[in-house]
Amino acid sequence: MRNRTEELRALAQQIADALPPVVEEVVLTGSVSRGVADELSDIEMLVVPAEQLDLATCFEHARAVGMIELDTWGAQGTAACKVFGYRDGVPTELVWWPRAHAEEALESAADAIASGVALRTVGLLARWQAQLSVYPDELAARRIEDAALTWGGYAPAGMLTLAREGERLALVERLVDDASRVVKIVYAVNRVWQPTHKRLAARTAPLPVKPERLTERIEQALTETEPRRAMLVMTELQAETVALAPSGPNVDRARRWLAEVASVLREA
Repeated sequence: MRNRTEELRALAQQIADALPPVVEEVVLTGSVSRGVADELSDIEMLVVPAEQLDLATCFEHARAVGMIELDTWGAQGTAACKVFGYRDGVPTELVWWPRAHAEEALESAADAIASGVALRTVGLLARWQAQLSVYPDELAARRIEDAALTWGGYAPAGMLTLAREGERLALVERLVDDASRVVKIVYAVNRVWQPTHKRLAARTAPLPVKPERLTERIEQALTETEPRRAMLVMTELQAETVALAPSGPNVDRARRWLAEVASVLREA
């Protein structure tokens, strides 16, 4: 991994060095910035120009640094411009955020920026990382309450409708949503900016506060073929997660409701 990380980081530096002066900050993100890149990894960079650039201009700059087969993704017509392409055969993503937008949207990319590496800087990344070194208690409480929002408010026995024959899509949809909410609470309880779900086991392993066998139980619930068993595994994990969270209207309701759901599933 280290050799691959070094290779991709060197290539990313070449791209950053070739970008025009209008770009103030270039931040390497993703697996390369974390030092865990492998043969499947791409290069991801946040590119911060002083002013807003349109997508056509971003494409021109990408071509100028040697990127080919250019494309874009996501919503169009926003402050962010996203350019995908290949440089020396390596998939490369450049996310262009004008400085003003980057300042406003910092929290939405907090994990990427917190672990980012400056390839070109006027001091923005260091300031942003200092700002993100504090995870406010109010934000943690808000995220925890938001994650627990869907756990309650209707009959616990209603969960059994997901075990009906032909309801696999609805069941999987619910399990994935519940798993995502569990993970959101775990990161918030630990005051850690939430990354993507990739490499979940490695990212949650150092967290001191979490349910036992967190990632293994998520995997078990998502791969269990018997619907009631899958829901019970997930429900027990949810219950243990909210037990670790601070009290709040949604958390307190979830604690009561999940206990009832677990009882229904065990008796079904």
